[in-house]
Amino acid sequence: MEKRLPRTELLFSLGFLFMLAVAVATFLLGMKIGTERTEARYAPKLSETLPPGAASYQQQDLLSYYYTVYQPFRSFTGEWIRETASMKAGQTPDPAKRLKSLAAFANDRYKEAERADIPSSSPLLADAQTNVLKSLKLFSETFSRHANGAAADAQTVIRRIGEDAVYRQALDYALLAEKQYYDAMVKWGASLDPDLPDQAPNGSGMTLETWNSQPLLIKNAIAAGLLKKRRVLPDYYPQDLAARVDHFFDSGQAAGFGISSVDRAVDILLRTEAVRSGDFLEKRTVYGGGELLPQIPMFSGN
Repeated sequence: MEKRLPRTELLFSLGFLFMLAVAVATFLLGMKIGTERTEARYAPKLSETLPPGAASYQQQDLLSYYYTVYQPFRSFTGEWIRETASMKAGQTPDPAKRLKSLAAFANDRYKEAERADIPSSSPLLADAQTNVLKSLKLFSETFSRHANGAAADAQTVIRRIGEDAVYRQALDYALLAEKQYYDAMVKWGASLDPDLPDQAPNGSGMTLETWNSQPLLIKNAIAAGLLKKRRVLPDYYPQDLAARVDHFFDSGQAAGFGISSVDRAVDILLRTEAVRSGDFLEKRTVYGGGELLPQIPMFSGN
């Protein structure tokens, strides 16, 4: 026969359970209110430590731009740079046919880069995408026009293209887009390190002392700006040029030439074709682990 709890014990048990439930609910409510008050108290202070607009540039935005816009565009410029060398050496037997192929390739890359969804909260990346598209369109137009022009040998064709105003405009848009991408990386770095400026200085006239005081993110953006100013579209990255400038100064080679400014160092490195793709990856151990860089394959070699 089952034993039943006395009425008083049953009421006591029910009352205890009710009080326990109320206590737990009160604790959880208090914890929620406390968390919200803490977040409200400290969130404004956190935003005050960041440069205006810096928080807009996120790691995932830089990586997405790399894969959807920058890498496709680099695949086109790499192909064109190789073809340029071949034409200059007179090794392109049918330049018109090759130019038609390059025009189609530029159109393909245009369609790929156009599909990228770049957030408006990262205006430098949005502008860079726009300039990449302008560049590819002008490259394609230039190649198509010269392919259908008067027949000529490869060396004559490449000379004509180099003198073409539309082609030079395409270069300008391409180099501006690259500079904007590297400037966006600086914005990203400033969002993580309040001591890092959110804008790279103009590299023109920069002394060795000023250059050496810059973090690598800033040096890379300066290098992109110097390539843009000189209208040089290379097969290497701006960080390759920055690493080569560092080595040029650190090794004593610059002193041997009597060079003490970044401008002159860059000019002689470009004139002697001393910069190579992969220079940064080869020398990245020199920078140690203290340099802030986004997790993008071109900085890791992966």
